[in-house]
Amino acid sequence: MAEAIADTRRLYTKPQNLNDAYGPPSNFLEIDVSNPETVGVGRNRFTTYEIRLKTNLPIFKLKESRVRRRYSDFEWLRGELERESKVVVPPLPGKALFRQLPFRGDDGIFDDSFIEERRQGLEQYLAFLFTRNIHLCQNSPEPLKEREL
Repeated sequence: MAEAIADTRRLYTKPQNLNDAYGPPSNFLEIDVSNPETVGVGRNRFTTYEIRLKTNLPIFKLKESRVRRRYSDFEWLRGELERESKVVVPPLPGKALFRQLPFRGDDGIFDDSFIEERRQGLEQYLAFLFTRNIHLCQNSPEPLKEREL
């Protein structure tokens, strides 16, 4: 029976220069959900979040973009993805129906702690959505249609 001998030769590595060490990574995708703003009055009151995407991936036309969206826009996106694609769609952070009841003694869904909790959940949702499904976007025949606001 032949005995396996480990190959101990060194692999050739390219010398690293400063740009390689401190430059942007070869492929990256950053998604931030930040700057929540509550607008409107009474029943027309809602919170929007700034979504920033920064990348150098070739499948994106824009390398950096920013938009403001509200929770219902995320619900719409999730519904479209579930209906029209083979993308793995994670759950959204909860709807918080209990927080919408009147006479609670706090700001309900407009409470700073709830808005921050939701912001973090939406950021995790988008990060999961993109990192788990980016390969499917490369072969997509049609872009997702934008929601009319």
